[in-house]
Amino acid sequence: MKVLIVGGYGTFGGRIVELLDDEPRLILIVAGRSLARADAYCKKRAPTAAQLVPALFDRDSDLAAQLAAFEPDIVVDASGPFQAYGEGRYRLIEACIARRINYLDLADGSDFVAGVSAFDEAARNAGVFVLSGVSSFPVLTAAVVRRLSSDLTRVDGIRGGIAPSPFAGVGGNVIRAIAGYAGRPVRLVRNGRPEQGRPFTEQLRYTIAPPGRLPLRNTLFSLVDVPDLRALAKLWPEAKTIWMGAGPVPETLHRALIGLAWLVRAGLIGSLSPLAPLMHQATNRLCWGEHRGGMFVEVEGSDRAGATVKRSWHLLAEGNDGPLIPSMAVEALVRKALAGDQPAPGARAAVRDLELRDYEALFAGKTICTGFRDEPSDESEPLYAELLGNAWQDPARRNSFNA
Repeated sequence: MKVLIVGGYGTFGGRIVELLDDEPRLILIVAGRSLARADAYCKKRAPTAAQLVPALFDRDSDLAAQLAAFEPDIVVDASGPFQAYGEGRYRLIEACIARRINYLDLADGSDFVAGVSAFDEAARNAGVFVLSGVSSFPVLTAAVVRRLSSDLTRVDGIRGGIAPSPFAGVGGNVIRAIAGYAGRPVRLVRNGRPEQGRPFTEQLRYTIAPPGRLPLRNTLFSLVDVPDLRALAKLWPEAKTIWMGAGPVPETLHRALIGLAWLVRAGLIGSLSPLAPLMHQATNRLCWGEHRGGMFVEVEGSDRAGATVKRSWHLLAEGNDGPLIPSMAVEALVRKALAGDQPAPGARAAVRDLELRDYEALFAGKTICTGFRDEPSDESEPLYAELLGNAWQDPARRNSFNA
């Protein structure tokens, strides 16, 4: 199977290669605007079980000719920033459908992902899948919400957040995307009504604490523009509030970004985009703290008895494994396709194409742990049961605490 990875030597594309280069049945075409950088990256990764092929690919040039030359089975767009693609932002999707090539992207912009469904009929007619937003937001969050709400009759609220390690290494395209939308209006659902939020001017604090594990430090999260704000609203239309945030650290830099976002919100400056290069340097050079990251998803709703239920899912990743998680959805879909279990044809946000068990199989080989917590309804519940969550059900752990 040939997989063309656009931006294959960049932050997310490189991690996709890292996750898949142990598969001998794959030819990974590591592509971008610089053949020299693609070649250097492939040499750095060698030797690999998969065949790595450096390639020159410019998404602003003749796409039909480039795709005809490579003849990939799947194209993965890992470049971006998708918020800045402009008028012809879906050119690569259109070219892939025209040549009957399957397509995945790691788009993190809510508008871009929402617009992909316009190509559903064309993709179905061509017999190919076109999946957008194939990353933690919204694929992993949607899978977690399905698990958390499996026995609920109604979902009233969804919120979540990701807290990357300060040493994760943030790509320039991610920073440009954040600089472009910070402080500017985004669409979301709040208190049962469509509203506008302003990224990085709305905050909450949360402690990511997988049961039985040392939690992350209590983290400040800010609202971000991610596909979940609209994609999850389509899956759970009864949800009155959907909120997704990011908790970058060190918090000093995060608070500086919050201050700048407020300047945009107040109309004192138009955008932070001119500051993107400086923000990128600061993010990747001013790093201190624990090399750990995490994620949480919390759901509130009603059970069959009509009682209010609030429960959450927590993920903790140690060291260099955390930065791989946003690229794992692509890994999972490619491996499933290799096994003959590829997604159904059509163009859509990839919120139904993976389940939590697909992620759990990939987490098992990494220093990544997850767990669930229920907000206690019984105040007499033992303190350790509240602290340990579902780990309390493990007899070995429970007996050690009782002792």
